[in-house]
Amino acid sequence: VQLQASGGGLVQAGGSLKLSCITSERTFSNWAMGWFRQAPGKGREYIGWINWNGRRTDYTDSVKGRFTISRDNDKNTMWLHMNNLEPEDTAVYFCARALVNGARTSSDFDSWGQGTLVTVSS
Repeated sequence: VQLQASGGGLVQAGGSLKLSCITSERTFSNWAMGWFRQAPGKGREYIGWINWNGRRTDYTDSVKGRFTISRDNDKNTMWLHMNNLEPEDTAVYFCARALVNGARTSSDFDSWGQGTLVTVSS
């Protein structure tokens, strides 16, 4: 399974970005999916999760109210909408397939994409 994240870039604090995660796999609609990030010198951090049909989501506290995960199974695509970005959001962002519903740890995900860099300037 190959996932490709894109959409990263440089943005000023308070700005917005939308990341995409796309796959060619036809079984995408069967999967729960998640987003993680890894800041320089730090471990991989869970951001959020979306179930197979997009009706359930979960977010880590630091991004609640600012980030939104959505998906379109017809397009084999998941998005991470990021608003009110802060310098602390600077990281490489990864998408991955969840192996279990409600997964929050990286060991419960697989098929990691290559990541896309988000840099938030103050």
